[in-house]
Amino acid sequence: MHNEIQSTHLRDLLSTICDPEIPVLTLQDLGVLRDVSLEDDEVTVLITPTYSGCPAVDAMSRDIESTLNAAGYEHVKVRQVLSPAWSTDWMSDEGRKKLLAYGIAPPLRKESGCNNHKGAHIACPQCNSERVKRISEFGSTACKALYQCRDCLEPFDYFKCI
Repeated sequence: MHNEIQSTHLRDLLSTICDPEIPVLTLQDLGVLRDVSLEDDEVTVLITPTYSGCPAVDAMSRDIESTLNAAGYEHVKVRQVLSPAWSTDWMSDEGRKKLLAYGIAPPLRKESGCNNHKGAHIACPQCNSERVKRISEFGSTACKALYQCRDCLEPFDYFKCI
């Protein structure tokens, strides 16, 4: 029972850590937190980066370590798990809502045709119009594409479906 309480406490602590690139999302919202375990006095946290070579993974690891250190866990190990590869389908529904409220169009789910952008229904986060056009395959970060709404004319990022 003690391990269950510890595990819940660790997950609660980890659920407060924000993504360094999109601070409106927590690592839990993003779906990069895979597992946490406590053995003896060492905490091991498994994360899957959104893509290999993601520049934010070092910042995520530091944030995990500092959050757990501040809560009294002195020995923290963060390991990357690359298989299976992260998918936008791992993003929570709450995370998708937070992205939309932040002005970023959330990724489509794979079953709704995310890999076929011609048939996809990406909506403007400002006015909800689906009359949008892609301006660039790359937006403010590599995981986003830049779109523009044809109705309200606002540019916006779309979090690419992976």
